[in-house]
Amino acid sequence: MLNVALVGCGRIAKRHADLLGNNQIRGMRLVAACDIKEENARAVGEQFGIPHYEDMDRMMQSEAIDIVVVLTPTGDHARHVINLAGYQKSIIVEKPMALTLDDADAMIEACDLNGCRLFVVKQNRFNVPVVKLREAVEAGRFGKFVLGTVRVRWCRHQHYYDQDAWRGTWAMDGGVLTNQASHHVDMLQWMLGDVESVFAKASTALVNIEAEDTIIVTLKFRNGALGIIEATTAARPINLEGSISVLGARGTVVIGGFAVNKMDTWAFEEKQEGDERVLEEFSVNPPNVYGFGHQAYYEHVVDCIENEKRHLVDGLEARKSLELINAIYESVETGKEVFLRFRPRLCPLGRRRRTG
Repeated sequence: MLNVALVGCGRIAKRHADLLGNNQIRGMRLVAACDIKEENARAVGEQFGIPHYEDMDRMMQSEAIDIVVVLTPTGDHARHVINLAGYQKSIIVEKPMALTLDDADAMIEACDLNGCRLFVVKQNRFNVPVVKLREAVEAGRFGKFVLGTVRVRWCRHQHYYDQDAWRGTWAMDGGVLTNQASHHVDMLQWMLGDVESVFAKASTALVNIEAEDTIIVTLKFRNGALGIIEATTAARPINLEGSISVLGARGTVVIGGFAVNKMDTWAFEEKQEGDERVLEEFSVNPPNVYGFGHQAYYEHVVDCIENEKRHLVDGLEARKSLELINAIYESVETGKEVFLRFRPRLCPLGRRRRTG
């Protein structure tokens, strides 16, 4: 049994705590929770009958912990992961792994030097229809890729951002691209491959935050395909859509729903056995935008640790989508096409708000 502790007991922690604390993950159990806000840690501790802490070092030194899950604001991920790496335990960190490439590199180096495995949460990769799409990609069923698109049309009102001072800030969070759409950016790159260049426009349409609530991006992939990212938290009055489409010379797949959960189109020129059942069998109806992927993700972590397997999204894999996000913001700031690989100059992620 792997003993798991949480660092950070805010909004997203409820999803993790419910799975781990209610024994929904075979081979894992929740043994401790930590948050600098004592009331947050206490709430998790009392709910699941586990010790709670305000200091992560005290928790790590006091409890027998195998895996620590970092659920703090994104701008704090790097310093928390680097500190925790010294305890030489496996670390799971929520998306995105960091805001800057320098922080991501420092996290990877710290975990490598201390011999601890770094897992980055990309639970949408484990959604039932997404897994099926990936199988088609790996089997070469699309032939030449033509176009890939993702759309995130979600609703976040001002009160969402007002819950915590760090929300929507460049220093600690970023906007819709970094927060809500980071999973979709990862999926698009995972399906279509490395990106050659991006061009983007962004706006802050309906809420009062530093970063953007709406962004559109055009991409050119190294294989010649084109791509589009459309993301907003200014959909009103409800969450509408979280989707991905992949179009190739020999087929098209569209996954829709509000959490990349519903197989809408599965069409290939060369038919295979079972194709006629895909629309029915590879759709799910999750209760919220988090989907069902977290359970499958944790099961994947257990499998990797117990059987010494390579995990799907380590630090280097997660860094790919972070570099893409940084390049997109660089394009917004410069008004120009940005080519990868690159080092950010004007990307505001991870920086304090400029004045003057």
